Amino acid sequence: MSEVGIGILGAGTVGGPVIKRLINDHDALEAKTGLSLTIHKIGVRDAAKQRDVEIPEGLLTTDLNEVVSHPDVQLVVEVMGGTDPAGEMVLGALRAGKPVVTANKELVASKGPELIAAAEQAGVPLLFEAAVGGGIPIIRPLSETLAGEPINRVLGIVNGTTNFILSRMADAGQSYEEALAEAQQMGFAEPDPSADVSGADAASKACILASLAFGTWIPVSSVYREGIERITQVDIDFAEDLGYVVKLLAVGQRTEAGISVRVHPAMVRIDHPLAAIRGATNAIFIEGPSVGELLFAGPGAGGEPTATAVLGDVIDAAREILAGAQVSPRVRLAPGDVLDFGEVATKWYIRLDVADEPGVLAQIASAFGTAEVSIKSVWQEGQGDEATLLVVTHSAAEAKQRKAVESLEGFDVVRRVQSIIRVESDEV
Repeated sequence: MSEVGIGILGAGTVGGPVIKRLINDHDALEAKTGLSLTIHKIGVRDAAKQRDVEIPEGLLTTDLNEVVSHPDVQLVVEVMGGTDPAGEMVLGALRAGKPVVTANKELVASKGPELIAAAEQAGVPLLFEAAVGGGIPIIRPLSETLAGEPINRVLGIVNGTTNFILSRMADAGQSYEEALAEAQQMGFAEPDPSADVSGADAASKACILASLAFGTWIPVSSVYREGIERITQVDIDFAEDLGYVVKLLAVGQRTEAGISVRVHPAMVRIDHPLAAIRGATNAIFIEGPSVGELLFAGPGAGGEPTATAVLGDVIDAAREILAGAQVSPRVRLAPGDVLDFGEVATKWYIRLDVADEPGVLAQIASAFGTAEVSIKSVWQEGQGDEATLLVVTHSAAEAKQRKAVESLEGFDVVRRVQSIIRVESDEV
């Protein structure tokens, strides 16, 4: 018997395409996989809402528990988003011995250990390929293909909205506000874009990526987060002059002192593979001692690409259901130390408005020296009463970099610290 009964929680941006393809492509999927994937219930918040997908009568319900407890539902797909009531429903399904496929990065990031433990105890799969890279296959490579590789670093552009905005600022000379408005017009950004532009969305994905890469669960609260709201066209232009592009990066790194995970804008050398990732495309760069450098790139957002990843997990889970065996967990987590962000070594680009008078550079150099931060390069733009000074530092602990900049703000010759952007790749 190849039939597997499916219950779906959510029928929106991702749920709609999943439902459409399970219904419209049912025969094609069965011919390709040998599986008859049949939807028995679809849980939604508002059954009367107009939807792009035509849903057969009798499938919709506003009672989410009906989806999880339905006797013909063997596999639950959660694509409703948020942590409540999605978390309760996912845990209920797992505890009932039903595999779960989810695209919910917020839920996995906030409740990952609890969900993984529930799946392990029930002996059923918990699959979340779509929770990080959308249509980019990255969870399975990290948890299976690269399970034997001691990964050193994960570096990624994991938010399509911010990458589109920064690309438009670099390629079309738009302001942040203009690029954001275009992103909203094209459907790449929500009417309230705060989760994207603040780095919150990327932080959830960074938490999941780093936890799988290093085998230690990183609480999302331990991920340093900084958004792109303060990036200006001036800094985009200066970065280009220096041979860089600005990207919002998710960075996970293993060091002797512990694991660090951070999300922030960064200057990336123009010849780095991530520099070429434009528009709403996402890319994840993995470094390991044996595999060297691997790059996964593709459409990281949107209903259709994400639905493809969801369906891949559905097929995988359905095959395991039909095999009838107790499933060993694909993700095992061991204890590990999370490095305080103040101890993380980074390089900084600082743009200052300063008085154009003798002794300014000496005072600034003294401030950095006192904080034990070495200056790599200094450029001055403009003359007159005020000038723009660009300072790029050598690698130093975040806490020391911050101490140096804070001391500058007390100097009479420093009119304003305009911006700080970390320099992620080597050499200026």
